[in-house]
Amino acid sequence: MANFDFDQAEGLRRMLAGAKPRIVTFLSATPQDDKGAMLVNLGASLARAGNDVVIVDACREQYGVAKRLGVEHGVSLLDVARQECALNQVIHQVPQGFGVASMARGHALRRAPDEARRLAGAFEVLVKQSGIVIVDGEFGPDDSFPVPLMGSSEIVVQVSASAESITAAYTLVKRLSQQLGRRPFGILVTGASEPEAKVVYDNMSCAASRYLAVNLTSMGSVPADEYLQRAARLGRAVVDAFPLAGASVAFRRLAGRFALSGMPQLGRTGGSTHFGA
Repeated sequence: MANFDFDQAEGLRRMLAGAKPRIVTFLSATPQDDKGAMLVNLGASLARAGNDVVIVDACREQYGVAKRLGVEHGVSLLDVARQECALNQVIHQVPQGFGVASMARGHALRRAPDEARRLAGAFEVLVKQSGIVIVDGEFGPDDSFPVPLMGSSEIVVQVSASAESITAAYTLVKRLSQQLGRRPFGILVTGASEPEAKVVYDNMSCAASRYLAVNLTSMGSVPADEYLQRAARLGRAVVDAFPLAGASVAFRRLAGRFALSGMPQLGRTGGSTHFGA
């Protein structure tokens, strides 16, 4: 079986070892509301730790983070690509402490090649001007991303402990590897205790290594917690509304591993990391 502690540390080391700025594309095999809650709380936790965070909603079909936070209307990066607005008009600062930008809106992502190139350029400019860029992404039915940079970014797949979610996550990893080639992908288990998350990760890692020749790395876990829903109803992040909740502890730990101050230590020691409550 895979070493859960080692793989968490190794996965984070790889994620944090790249040159700034950093881009992490999150895909999900969980219900869309679970993904949105995770991204909002991760973004808020990173922002509270002093990081400049922008979440880019690149969803075409799913309920993206921009809609979740009520900032889906207005201009998008596609409008920047069309020279219809400036980049600073696209980023909406939300009360949770981070910025949100939309890649495009719905069917507008079906575009001509020249427009696709300009959209990719607008996204690259946003990335260069930001600290940590988190992409609320989808891997489309055509096995593609809206912009090429998403495919070369760190990619993390969110999964729960349910059999349906695990199967969907494994299928997603298979599609990604077939399109992007052999490379590591991160696994974040949500709605599960740390022992449950370890079992999920170990099983997925072994199957991916054996049948796909793909290495998975653990990004840790976030437990099921009723305070996540309570915070969402209040329009707040759980780390702000209920700082002692188990999910808050997990998100702070997760954000701490993303934080720039944690890079040198993780890179040198390669020690164990734990995200669960």
